[in-house]
Order: sequence, then structure tokens, then C-alpha cells
Amino acid sequence: MLSPSQGKLVRNGEERPSVICIEGNIASGKTTCLEYFSKTNNIEVLTEPVSKWRNVRGHNPLGLMYQDPTRWGITLQTYVQLTMLDRHLSQISAPIRMMERSIFSAKYIFVENLYRSGKMPEVDFAVLSEWFEWITTNISLPVDLIVYLQTTPETCYERLRQRCREEEKVIPMEYLESIHQLYEDWLIKQTSFKVPAPVLVIPADHDIQQMLQQYEENKERILAAQRT
Repeated sequence: MLSPSQGKLVRNGEERPSVICIEGNIASGKTTCLEYFSKTNNIEVLTEPVSKWRNVRGHNPLGLMYQDPTRWGITLQTYVQLTMLDRHLSQISAPIRMMERSIFSAKYIFVENLYRSGKMPEVDFAVLSEWFEWITTNISLPVDLIVYLQTTPETCYERLRQRCREEEKVIPMEYLESIHQLYEDWLIKQTSFKVPAPVLVIPADHDIQQMLQQYEENKERILAAQRT
């Protein structure tokens, strides 16, 4: 049950888990990171609901957005905002929750990129922004740590070519560069938008074995994220 408390909707009578968000560009290695930590006791891993974005009653808004972002950007991002909110508020099942991205990066990175690139009309951006501001003002969405997998756009582009997901075949290098810059401004320079939690930066241009070693080395620090 959710109940009002001091202007926020919070879980009533439950000790909430530590919430850790794994952030990074497309193909930055988030899946590998989540798979590594999913093998640790007392961690609940929530991946991005990509299957939902690919199939909304038989429609594929993710694929449509990549094909024609000006027409379908608002459609996809409205649904992304809803499904990510659902992820944040879903039933707790472990002391530590690790999420792939967040409602914050959905807005600060992907909606912002559509708007700045001229592919989202100002009215669409205004509507999404109003929704986001209402949500974050009225609903408690605590985050205790952001793990930023910092990659170069070149590395991400090469990984995209290797994994060959259907919707991603049309993603150009310029798109990855734009997403990278927005992440850097948000989480490294911290000059664009409010950062909702401390940030741990992990260089992620390395191969899988080196990345697994980095996760092992940073494991205690990551899992020690303090509940607020």
C-alpha cells in the first residue's frame, strides 16, 4: 500500500531497500553488470522493461521511435516514463534493489536528447516535463547510489554492431555521442540537472573479463550504499 506522508507517497510500514541505479550509454555494459550482481544474495535486479517497449498491444513504439523520432518520440517516452515509474514503485523483494537506468535518466538523457536535437516538438517536451515534475514532486523515488558505466561512444558503437539488435541497427554514431555528452554533463560535470544520489564512476571500455574484475573490486563499495 502507498500512503501520503509529508507531501510524498511512501511505502507504509516497510523498511525500504537500498536503491542502486546502473546508468550509462547504450551498450555501455549494463547487462553484464546486472548479471554479475544478480548472483549475489539479497539483491533484487530490475532490468529495463524493453520487452514492454517493443510490444504494446502488438505495437513496437521502440522500433517506431528509432525509425521516426519526431513522430514517435512522445509516444515511446510517455510509455517509458510510465514503465520506469512502475519499476521504481514495484513490490520490494530484497534488501538491495539494483535497477537498470531510472526515471531520471529517461527524462534527463533521452527526452532531453530528442528535444535538443530538434526531433521532439516543444509542446511534446513541455507535456513530458510537466508529467515528470509532478511525479518527482509528489511521489517518493529514493535512489541511494548511481553507478555510471563510463564508456566512449566509439566503444558503444562497436558493441552495438556486434550484438545486432533489430531496433539498434539504425543508431548512428552521432546519437551515441549526444547521449554520452548528456550523461557526462549530468553525472560528471553535474551542470545540467539535479543528481539524485552519489555517483560511482566505473570506466567501462574494457572487455568482459576486465569489467567483471572491476565489479568485484567495487562490490563492497556499491553494496554499502546508504539508505536515506
